[in-house]
Amino acid sequence: MQTYPKKLLVIITEAALEKRLIADAKRLGAQGYTVYDVRGGSQHAIHEGAWEADRMIEIKIICDPAVAQAIADHAMVQYAVNYGMSVFFTDVQVIRPQKF
Repeated sequence: MQTYPKKLLVIITEAALEKRLIADAKRLGAQGYTVYDVRGGSQHAIHEGAWEADRMIEIKIICDPAVAQAIADHAMVQYAVNYGMSVFFTDVQVIRPQKF
């Protein structure tokens, strides 16, 4: 089976940003996304999701590298200063590239 290279962009951030980040991602070229409710901790905080303002999400977007970079750059400039956010990329292989 033939595969095609893409980037997986993962953004872990505060749930309050979900609608804005999804709109931004679509505007910047993302074809689709997946959102999960997540919990976790870091040096700076523990997010247990016990109350609405403590909810965290993970957004996964598979797309072309340039689109992933544009979304990540936008998220870091627009939101990371005022919201908790982790962003990372990984290389992935997909079977149906037209979906991404």
